Amino acid sequence: MASELRYTANTQTAQLHARYTGTGHADVTKYEWMTHQHRDTSSSIVGHPALLQYLSIADGESTARTKFELTERMLQPCGPPPPKEDD
Repeated sequence: MASELRYTANTQTAQLHARYTGTGHADVTKYEWMTHQHRDTSSSIVGHPALLQYLSIADGESTARTKFELTERMLQPCGPPPPKEDD
């Protein structure tokens, strides 16, 4: 019974990670986690017109310009990735 429960939990976790890429896992680096967080925040602002308008007013820019800048920032929101360590 316990092994069935563990298998079900692992399957559900795998399905969650497949559906939502930003949920992370045990091997996620700090850079990857922060990148997912920044992209999620930017896409949420772009996807909600009221938030986009609020941010554009605060920045003193047009909503189209703010949307463009947020979309461009999604490419590398935390800068270039750190060099990988070879084992």
